[in-house]
Amino acid sequence: MKVRIGINPITWTNDDVPELGGDTPLETCLSETKQAGYAGTELGGKFPRDAGVLKPIMARHGLAVISGWYDGRCAEKEVAAEMEAIGPHLTLLKEMGAKHVVYADTSLGRHGAIWAPISQRPSLKPDEWPVYGRKLTQLAERMADFSVRMAFHHHMGTIVETDAEVGLLMRHTGEAVGLLYDTGHSIFSGGDPLALVKAQVKRIVHVHCKDARKPVLERARRDDMSFMGAVMDGIFTVPGDGFIDYAAILKVLAANGYEGWLVVEAEQDPRKAHPLTYATMGFRNLSCLAKEAGFTVVN
Repeated sequence: MKVRIGINPITWTNDDVPELGGDTPLETCLSETKQAGYAGTELGGKFPRDAGVLKPIMARHGLAVISGWYDGRCAEKEVAAEMEAIGPHLTLLKEMGAKHVVYADTSLGRHGAIWAPISQRPSLKPDEWPVYGRKLTQLAERMADFSVRMAFHHHMGTIVETDAEVGLLMRHTGEAVGLLYDTGHSIFSGGDPLALVKAQVKRIVHVHCKDARKPVLERARRDDMSFMGAVMDGIFTVPGDGFIDYAAILKVLAANGYEGWLVVEAEQDPRKAHPLTYATMGFRNLSCLAKEAGFTVVN
């Protein structure tokens, strides 16, 4: 099985919290991404939204555009309206050669929720899941027709946060809804990343790799910290620098034929966690772990 190792620019600059690397130029993010060894990067707020402008920039650095986050509203909007809203983003991804969109449904909440206690977040009622699943499947099928597949991102603070909610999502949606499997959000939500990958491996189309520091995780859950408070306190780190069992997780992915991107997405405070140092550590650790699991790592 072949995989490529990529990264998210949140290692250098956090779009939600400008004081976390907001003054770091895109040029620095891209040059250090290449220096650390990565084959590609996901999009971030500093990237030009015109493929004609972005293509030569990426070519100069020898990097692929892997995907890009989108704040979805499928639970609130009609399918046609949501597809129209996401159209420009899908167009950019398609023109840049990306195969998946990182789709996180942030319905029923607001941006300020990232600073609220983790217990305060939206959820769906049991009788709402079938309707939501049908709508999301229709949206994903339209995306597939556009040649950019949905990689649904379970995420802290959203309507699909816990491992159980991921299970409900997969149960109520069709195959067009691919899963973005994120180890860090699984464990932060109180889940078990190894159990989750075993349960949902056949639906996984994209992987975000972040490790966790156990003392910070335990404190964040015990004290009902906010998502961003925990991030700034150092809950996340790169694969191999925390306590998540990446060796076992990657073996499950390899044994089940996963091929695609493994993306380091370990948001930290760049003033505490030097971006190039951690990016390099993440690439080396993840590459070694992937090869030991049976993957062939390609550029």
